[in-house]
Amino acid sequence: MAGPATNPEKADFGGGGAPNTLSAGLYLVAVPIGNARDITLRALDILRDADVLAAEDTRSLRRLMDLHGVTLGDRPLVAYHDHNGDRMRPRLLADIAAGKSVAYASEAGTPMVSDPGFDLGRAVVEEGGAVTSAPGASAAIMALTLAGLPTDRFLFAGFLPNAGGPRRKVLDELVAVPATLVFYESPKRLGAMLTEAASRLGDRPAAVCRELTKKFEEVRRGSLAELAEHYTQNPPKGEIVVVVGKGDSDSGKEIDLEQVVNLALQTMSVRDAADYVAARYGFKRRPVYQMAMRLSESREGD
Repeated sequence: MAGPATNPEKADFGGGGAPNTLSAGLYLVAVPIGNARDITLRALDILRDADVLAAEDTRSLRRLMDLHGVTLGDRPLVAYHDHNGDRMRPRLLADIAAGKSVAYASEAGTPMVSDPGFDLGRAVVEEGGAVTSAPGASAAIMALTLAGLPTDRFLFAGFLPNAGGPRRKVLDELVAVPATLVFYESPKRLGAMLTEAASRLGDRPAAVCRELTKKFEEVRRGSLAELAEHYTQNPPKGEIVVVVGKGDSDSGKEIDLEQVVNLALQTMSVRDAADYVAARYGFKRRPVYQMAMRLSESREGD
């Protein structure tokens, strides 16, 4: 595949509405996360003019195009997702090498963000092909704008592992990250995730953003412990984004040690709770272990 890996568009879109010829390359098209009107004019132009369309969910993309009057015609619309990526990628690479423009859309939101399009984009770059993006909706960015937490520095952590052990390990790795954290989460696991986040990260301010841009959009703010209690008792439905404020970098002297140890004991053994709290807040392990033993015995005696 020859040619510089630059923006593949031959010219900017003008205001006259005339079709624009797209040069060979991959066009990553952001699509709405709920409200169908949250799509850009440039994205619609690319969907109209691309030689080949690829989508994580072809039915969703076809419905979106129909709503906005974009006709497919005799152009191919192919599925590209986690289960067929290895098989479909060579075909799409060959299309680009043959001088065709390929537009790829996620099921919802921005391609490459927690999305199977990553392997396709990387493969095109490795082949020397041109890649550009028509930016637009992203659940992670929208949640950041609504959460009421600092946005000067943030980390998108995607979905945490399903299993408890790996999930706790990832949370422990995020403890020292000096940034607001953004997660995607299943509604079925939300209560457990928030409980573990409170015990591993500390009881930080957070927000649960649900069904963004849709009819039942909801943003609930509070501490991780408060949100964990609410969603454990009231399991939610829909698409979930969790935003967690950055940790307190001050000395452990300013925290309530007993509260932190109690939180840790909800999901950890005495030994693990002592190890975690001592490392997390800079305390000597022995007094933390002694407190954990006392609190654990007190619980058993209740």
